[in-house]
Amino acid sequence: MILICESEKLDDYLLELDEVNYSNSSIKKKADELFNPSQTEIEKARIAFEFVRDGISHSWDIQSKRVTCNASEVLEFKEGICYAKSHLLASLLRSQGIPTGFCYQRLMLFDTPEKGYCIHALNAIFIKSLNKWIRVDARGNKEGIDAQFSIEEEKLAFPINEKLDETEYPVIYANPHPKIVSVLKENTNVLEMYKHHLPESL
Repeated sequence: MILICESEKLDDYLLELDEVNYSNSSIKKKADELFNPSQTEIEKARIAFEFVRDGISHSWDIQSKRVTCNASEVLEFKEGICYAKSHLLASLLRSQGIPTGFCYQRLMLFDTPEKGYCIHALNAIFIKSLNKWIRVDARGNKEGIDAQFSIEEEKLAFPINEKLDETEYPVIYANPHPKIVSVLKENTNVLEMYKHHLPESL
């Protein structure tokens, strides 16, 4: 799939946002723990991805009701759904001057179309040394899900089944999509939100 940048300015993928609050002291501290000047951008991207994938629990997997949104919240509580985890990964990488955006897929919420659809979030990272964007999915692995960092063939969490009306959105957004931010702001129970209130399309 050909990815399409929402903005032609790479600097737009480095901006600090409410959801990507990398000036926060906890984000700075974690960045200092994860990164050092001797690492390449690819090494930093892999380290950040694997930390968010493995070190932050997916709320549904642990059946936690807490809603997190901003990167610092996700880091503080070490949990969030894919939307929140994508905010943290972007925050860590943007703090290192690595352009990072947001990508989305339309997936079946559970295992059949009858159970509804949802928007799933992942990230795109611009690797300057390769002059290309790569997509990674830090949702969190479990049985049946094996997302990996790769600068070549994508190894995402979910394959798309177009016959069942699943969709890849090709846009790399500079900011989290407004629908994504709204649903996180408007809900107080992430389990109810996950089952009943996730957006079905962008």
